This record gives sequence, structure tokens and C-alpha cells, in this order.
Amino acid sequence: MSVLSDPPSYFRIHVFACTNERPAGHPRGSCAERGSEELRAYMKDQVRKLGLPGVRVNNSGCLNRCELGPVMVIYPEAVWYGYRSRADIDEILATHLVEGGRVERLLLRPEDGPAQD
Repeated sequence: MSVLSDPPSYFRIHVFACTNERPAGHPRGSCAERGSEELRAYMKDQVRKLGLPGVRVNNSGCLNRCELGPVMVIYPEAVWYGYRSRADIDEILATHLVEGGRVERLLLRPEDGPAQD
């Protein structure tokens, strides 16, 4: 019996930024109503300007942490962040993607937000 191995990853780092939009007045809110689309576009531009190889920034549908939004998750580490501004994004890019550290003040932990379904 042969053992198959996974192929190498196509991207070194994959960032999923929620841009989900719910109807106005929804009790959980949404990342889009908190500016996630503009912030994701800014993040994508900054990754390009920094020349970070193998990094892909993508839109994501609902990541089910709406109350903490906008939110992103970075793979392969599966590290979650809540962010509000371009300055937050700049800090995440510099600390996490460039230096390999974590931005403690923006980290989202499993106990944050709603219970998992």
C-alpha cells in the first residue's frame, strides 16, 4: 500500500477577509457594514506594494464571527484577527506576514464570539 503525500501549497499564506453583508438592522451586524470591503481592497494593495511572495488575499463569505467584525483568518496557521482600520491591517501585515509574529491585541480566540454550530 502506498502512502500519498499532499502536494505543496499553491500559496505560502492565504488570507480570507470576510466581506459578508447582511440586511440593515440585522442583530448580528455584518463585516461589510463595518467597512470590510474597502479594508480588504487596501490589504490586497498593501500586500502587492510590500512585494510579499506567495501571499493571497481573498474575499470570504460569512466566517460566523459577525459581532467581532471585520474579521480575517490567515492560513496555514489558522490565526484569526478582528480589525477596524488601515493601521490595524498595516500592523497585521508587518507583524504576522513579514515578521512571523502575532498582533496580540487583535487576535480572536475560539471563546470570542458566538458558539460554533
